Parts: sequence; C-alpha cells; structure tokens
Amino acid sequence: MATIILNHPLIDHKLTIMRNKETGTKEFRQNLDEIAMLMAYEVTKSLPLQNIEIETPICSMTGKKLVRPIVLVPILRAGLGLVDGFKTMIPTAKVGHIGMSRNEETLLPEEYYAKFPSCLKEADVIVLDPMLATGGSACAAITNIKKRGAKNIKFACLVAAPEGIQVIETEHSDVDLIVGALDEKLNDKGYIVPGLGDAGDRLFGTD
Repeated sequence: MATIILNHPLIDHKLTIMRNKETGTKEFRQNLDEIAMLMAYEVTKSLPLQNIEIETPICSMTGKKLVRPIVLVPILRAGLGLVDGFKTMIPTAKVGHIGMSRNEETLLPEEYYAKFPSCLKEADVIVLDPMLATGGSACAAITNIKKRGAKNIKFACLVAAPEGIQVIETEHSDVDLIVGALDEKLNDKGYIVPGLGDAGDRLFGTD
C-alpha cells in the first residue's frame, strides 16, 4: 500500500502556527480542526465508488456512491482532536474509539479501551492520531482493530517521524499511511523533532 506525505501549503501554514510554543489551546484546536478537514479530502481520494441510477430535475443519469461505510477511529486521547474536522467533511461517518497505554513493566503498548460500530468489518476504517513517533502505539492499535475484523484500513496523522513510518510500513504493509508533514527524527526521549510537543496536552490544556 501507499505512504503519502501531503506537503500541502495550507497544512504547512497552519501546522507552523500549531508548532509555535506560544500558540494557546484555542488556536491550537482550531488549526487542528482545519487541517483535519484538509486531510479528510486527501485521505478519501481513493475510496471505491459504485454506479447508481438517479433522476435529476432534468434527466436520468448514472451517478456515484461510496461502496462501503466509513468508520473513524481516533487513538485516545490526542486522536480525538482530528475527529471533528473529519466529521465535518464526512458527516455520515461512524466513530469508534481505541485507547492505548504503555505497560510500565513490559514497556509495550496495551489496549485499555475499545468500542467500535458493528459495521467495522465492511467499512473503510480511518485511524486517526496527530503524532506518529516510534509507531508502537499506532501499530498495536491497528493490530487490535484488525483482530476485530477490519480489512480496509488507512492511518492518518498530522506529523510523523521517519522511524514511525518505517514501523508502520513494516508491520502493516497493507495499510495506507497519509501524513501531513514528515519531520526530521526522534530525539533520545522518543519525541518528534521539531515536532509540536505533546499534542494531547496542547489540545486539552493539560500539563
């Protein structure tokens, strides 16, 4: 499957505002909403369509409709920041949730919450998380979503490190990866450089 780095001028402009450490919660959230709408357009470009016969006020015609339902799955909690923008563009989308945390003994990600719509197996599933750093939590989340029967999965993130992209491409080569911006690297603490800090804390105003 494909890895797509968007490098879109409007995304780059809004992301620069979000990266600025002086940007407050309200402005951070607003720009994330706007970027999510732009990303939704790009993420859905390749969704399959089928023909449908309709009547316009003028004549009969063959139109198009989506083949499968769409399910958005934010990885808690930062992934919630992308949901509203995607829902604005895809108001019929259903929303599932998955929470991952690190086990302090094994240091591996573990699921602590999961709730999905019943149509997961038939849907186009778009997993959402603003940051892709080491890729550990994202990989574990995708694995657990697959275990529930999902077959058509895309992963959308705002900022990614090369290390995280490599992990997703290796562990889930069947998943399309759509990235707003590719950053330089991870530092020795596992943070994306230059990054934008902790997306969840900045989004919700927590420390």
